[in-house]
Amino acid sequence: MRKEHSAKLHILRSLSDGAFHSGEALGNELGISRAAIAKHIKGLNDWGVDIYRIQGRGYQLAQPMQLLDEERLTASANTQVELISVINSTNQYLLERVSESDKGRVCLAEYQAQGRGRRGRQWVSPFGTNLYFSMYWRLDAGMAAAMGLSLVIGIAAVEALEKMGFEGVKLKWPNDIYYQDKKLAGILVEMSGQAGAAAHLVIGMGLNIGMPDQQPSIDQPWTSLNQVSNGQAIDRTQLAIHLIEHWKSALEEYEMTGLSGFVERWNRLDNFLGRSVKLLMGPREIYGVVKGIDQQGGVVLETESGLETFIGGEISLRKHD
Repeated sequence: MRKEHSAKLHILRSLSDGAFHSGEALGNELGISRAAIAKHIKGLNDWGVDIYRIQGRGYQLAQPMQLLDEERLTASANTQVELISVINSTNQYLLERVSESDKGRVCLAEYQAQGRGRRGRQWVSPFGTNLYFSMYWRLDAGMAAAMGLSLVIGIAAVEALEKMGFEGVKLKWPNDIYYQDKKLAGILVEMSGQAGAAAHLVIGMGLNIGMPDQQPSIDQPWTSLNQVSNGQAIDRTQLAIHLIEHWKSALEEYEMTGLSGFVERWNRLDNFLGRSVKLLMGPREIYGVVKGIDQQGGVVLETESGLETFIGGEISLRKHD
């Protein structure tokens, strides 16, 4: 994979200085023709990279690009970290390697060709603008103990963002991160294991940082972290380091205390707390007011029947129309 994309990645590194680079100069650097450079530029466009071409001047990135720094990641994160610039899916990469992985192993990517969200949905993953990463974790208590894991990871992610100065970021049950009622990030927990044995978990997150404006394939309101930062520059590498640290700390705490230590932390950050919602549960539609989560991680609604708790991966929360 890495060798296959080395020419495109070289072109991106050259263009990341923001200046114009001629096709001839880029070709000389790589020992290939200008026509081959043009073909690689088209491939970069397919990855979601916006590149200008001006006759007589060459190619320039439409927006500055700050690539993830693998040296800083491996030096600062107290765990095994791999940066694979172009990958099908960071979650899939770790799922295929659970038997050889230590707790906390992390895979990051600049671009996912087959990024996925919950229920098999596609996760739009343009190159170098957002953050896509996954972590492997082994839960010795087994698969039943993984019930509230996406909630714990969501809390840890928002607390990491708060520590970096991002304010107003909230959580949507069970596994989305919101800002001003728009989706900022999604969390996907996938697991394998046998009943009565340890659970092998792969936890992935896609966090929008500088997502290009036009995304016709996304069918819900979304936003990017650059909207939260009010134009302040975002160091993607430092952000990844903070998230990895907070995830590891939260997972270690979860192993010790279960979900009980996280309920109040979730309720502080719940985007829909006290608001009227519609809960979609298969063909059912349940209306009520969100009252937070319970000790098992279920969402508590005040409905016409009183307080009711709902748990399950097929539940989708939508604001009441």
